[in-house]
Amino acid sequence: MLEPLRQGLPPLNLAAASDAASCALHARYEAVREARQFTRATLDRWHMGDRFDDVCLVVSELVTNALRHALPAGAPRLAAPEPPVRLHLMRWTGRLVCAVRDPSDDSPVTRDPGDLSDDCSAESGRGLFLVDSFSDSWGWHPLAGALSGKVVWALFRHPDAADRPVPGL
Repeated sequence: MLEPLRQGLPPLNLAAASDAASCALHARYEAVREARQFTRATLDRWHMGDRFDDVCLVVSELVTNALRHALPAGAPRLAAPEPPVRLHLMRWTGRLVCAVRDPSDDSPVTRDPGDLSDDCSAESGRGLFLVDSFSDSWGWHPLAGALSGKVVWALFRHPDAADRPVPGL
């Protein structure tokens, strides 16, 4: 499952991932909510619920950007045979990566933070600024091989589960 994402992620040993989960997302309004619910369930299963707020904000922004900017104009939004966007969550010792794969070859476009403060009513353009602010690093890479499109990823550092306090102790 991780091999198609290999070139789109920061340098990590994908074979050493301790946990990985993936969710296909159809191009519909509910997709962002579904991505948040999937993220909540996955982080809870990995005993990382304390990171939910930051990770969920970043996942919401990455999925929203993929749905808003990466799907071809005029493409059917409700009934596609293969969901066009896929969310991947991967955990290593000390790291969590959220990666969103979409069918577009276009690079994500960031806005200058100064531009964001000039127009407080702007509803778009803040997503990647938020991703940059809440994650430890982020990036993107075009996919290679049989898959077209790109993956946009965000990395979160986290203490190893062995170093985490056990609730109630």
